[in-house]
Amino acid sequence: MKQAKLLFLLIAALAFASCGSDEPRYADPEAHEKTVQLNEQYGPLMVGTWHYEKIGERHRYFERLTFKDDGTLTGYRKWQQRELVTIDGKEQYTDWKNVGQPTGWGDEEGPMNGTFTGTWQLRYWNPEGEGSTKRNCLQLEAKYDEERNYMAYSYVATFDYADETTLRFQGYYAKDEDGWVNFQRGDAEPSF
Repeated sequence: MKQAKLLFLLIAALAFASCGSDEPRYADPEAHEKTVQLNEQYGPLMVGTWHYEKIGERHRYFERLTFKDDGTLTGYRKWQQRELVTIDGKEQYTDWKNVGQPTGWGDEEGPMNGTFTGTWQLRYWNPEGEGSTKRNCLQLEAKYDEERNYMAYSYVATFDYADETTLRFQGYYAKDEDGWVNFQRGDAEPSF
């Protein structure tokens, strides 16, 4: 009986001691630790203004992102396209036009150009859910600065790296041939 009582008191003491702990418990301690390391390594390098521009025969794309150390971001996007048409048997390009939201995203065509504000976050996780591979991610959430609040970003990109000159993550709207977007540090304006 003494042993049972002693065992009960020992279990109760351990339970009580663990309840009073100020240490947070994480559902995925490994992901939390790697997220902390990711932010320590790249967070300070992310802060600042970055720009990206890509010009092709039918598309011109420019984007500027400013990451702040409080997790907010501001941005500007200019995106234009033109079509190759045949007129009187001759192929020629139409004039450049700003790109709008594709039809079916709402009642009206929305902007894909202009300024936007939102948040950013570096995380190590599996955005596709259970069973998918965890990876370094850059989560971007931003809306255009207009009455109708169209989304500029609601995106989790695979994050590669940031250094003093380059920010590299997986592209969504625009990307280089290898699937990455290489932003350059600095406050630039579009060349078009």
